Amino acid sequence: MRLGGRLQAAIEILQSIENHHRPVASALKDWGSSHRFAGSGDRSAIGNIVYDALRRKLSHAYMMDDDSPFAVAHAVLFRQWGVTPAELLEQFDGDKFAPEIISDAALATFAAQDITKAEDHVQADIPEWLVAEFKLAFGDQWLDEAVAMTARAPVDLRTNTLKVSRDKALDALSRTSAEATELAPFGMRVAPSIGAQRSPNVVSDIPFAKGWFEVQDEGSQLASAMTLVKDTDQVLDYCAGGGGKTLALSAAMENTGQIHAYDSDTRRMAPMIERLRRAGTRNVQLCETPEMLDQLIDHCDNVLVDAPCSGTGTWRRRPDTKWRLSERSLDQRIEQQKEVIEGGSQYVKKGGCLTYVTCSVLPQENDQIVSAFLSENPEFSLVDLSNDWCRITGQETAPKSHEDFGLLCSPKRTETDGFYISRLKRNS
Repeated sequence: MRLGGRLQAAIEILQSIENHHRPVASALKDWGSSHRFAGSGDRSAIGNIVYDALRRKLSHAYMMDDDSPFAVAHAVLFRQWGVTPAELLEQFDGDKFAPEIISDAALATFAAQDITKAEDHVQADIPEWLVAEFKLAFGDQWLDEAVAMTARAPVDLRTNTLKVSRDKALDALSRTSAEATELAPFGMRVAPSIGAQRSPNVVSDIPFAKGWFEVQDEGSQLASAMTLVKDTDQVLDYCAGGGGKTLALSAAMENTGQIHAYDSDTRRMAPMIERLRRAGTRNVQLCETPEMLDQLIDHCDNVLVDAPCSGTGTWRRRPDTKWRLSERSLDQRIEQQKEVIEGGSQYVKKGGCLTYVTCSVLPQENDQIVSAFLSENPEFSLVDLSNDWCRITGQETAPKSHEDFGLLCSPKRTETDGFYISRLKRNS
């Protein structure tokens, strides 16, 4: 397919997402199933247009003075891919699958617009009702922080040190031009793709099948590292999900001690079984029922609560969720966060620690949850993470949250997804 056909396909998919309120991954999958003539390069390019459109949906619409999928998809090419209107027309020549030619009036509007004159939330490409939360989280830097979340994310990998060194893993991934991460000591990073380029499918490579690495954002790797688990610890991963942090903890403990992995939705843990096998992990026990946790009450050295959240920190990877988030759904998440931090705390022994983590940048889900928990549970106290962060990352300063109840990573601050990390020690 030529660029015109790819653009038309992206317009159709964006229209389907808008009309039927569908997750972007489902819309792309269905389009691919019904257009099997499209090659992998075509599907990747089309997906890139769709995801880029959703990342900057508001500012694209402003620049075009038109929020239709047709206008927004064209803005992707003009603003993000560096395609000029003249080059686009040349690409359209003789392409029967290309969309209608954009009008001169629309091009004139685009050329005349100044994004700095748009409302704040439009420049930021976030829902207007979240502006106050971003200002609270980031202060004067909030707009730059929000804009940084509209870029494509890299492919981050964590070396499985149970099997291989990072240098050896990097050698095995040489075709991807992967490099060592700046902060996470065992991380590797493949730079984001540009334009129609495909990101390398690293999970199809032999090193992945051997268990040499896992796909995991650098921020998530740091959240695992900041638990400071030791090889003799009894650890509970209370919201384990698919097991990304469980695997990281196991490697940090060098397959010793004991990790208990639990999730209230046990179906989410099913993929972990194969991941544990591939990684060569032997110190993880899956807890399939709440009753299996009873023996752990007051007995764990470390409890990790990776709380369900809005996912605002992952908007680079899942931009469609940005536009589906509502005040009601956020309130529901906050109630769940209160429940899981309270639930996880009962398993911490005296002198042990609870690490509270979210992939959100919103203070309501982060500092405010921790502050409320501490006020209701005086046996816990806040641990200053600054020195541990600097020691682990080699940085001179730590990215403290706005009320200093924890650390707040973000694409702008740390070149990671948005992650919040707070650690609480049980004193009595």
